[in-house]
Amino acid sequence: MPDEKEFIPKSAMSIHAHPDDQEFTVAGTLARWAATGCEITSVILTSGDGGSNDPTHDASYKPTLAAIRETEQSAANQVLGIHRTIYLHLPDGELEPTVTLRKELTKIIRTHRPEVVVTGDPQAVFYGNGYINHPDHRAAAQLATYAVFPSAGSRLVFADLLAQGFEPHNVKRLYLHGPEKPDTWVDITDTIELKITALQKHASQLGEWNPEKMIREWATEEGKPQGLNYAEAYKVMVLEQDQPEN
Repeated sequence: MPDEKEFIPKSAMSIHAHPDDQEFTVAGTLARWAATGCEITSVILTSGDGGSNDPTHDASYKPTLAAIRETEQSAANQVLGIHRTIYLHLPDGELEPTVTLRKELTKIIRTHRPEVVVTGDPQAVFYGNGYINHPDHRAAAQLATYAVFPSAGSRLVFADLLAQGFEPHNVKRLYLHGPEKPDTWVDITDTIELKITALQKHASQLGEWNPEKMIREWATEEGKPQGLNYAEAYKVMVLEQDQPEN
């Protein structure tokens, strides 16, 4: 069970660009929270229909691949204990942080009213000297961040949503994975197996490769500063303080 001092939300929302983004990054945290009874919504912006370099595939394969990847994501979410999955079916590789999409995410946040939103760091471009962050990842992170604040909680932002009955909602905390300087670590020692199993559901992307060694190495590296066997690291924005119990 989590340490009594650890923040455990009653509800959370994971917002990511592609099927499998969540499993590579934050699945251990989501599984940990789900085990406590946290109600989790997973929002996937694109269907990952660009995720193939097979020379036998052309553009006609994209709808088939999108369906495969959404099925894989649903299976992964079941492993993690996630309650609902929302697919926006946007084109892979073309995600832009538009006002229209921010409004859609604002509507989703106001509908499900999570205490916590989990997404990527919108500022992350380069990781070391070997990986350039996918532009869809940054767009999804930017959309999620600004949907959380100011849009979800501001009454007259997207006033037509208010007219439709979507009342403002203040998210308490925003968890950003992949920051240059994390300030919060979640111990995933008890859930790393679930993270690996969930990631393995994305067979269309993994092929014959077993990601277990890499996932364990990443989690070991992230846990090292806090003396944890396996961890996921975040920058956490505390947007609304909990009121002390009487």
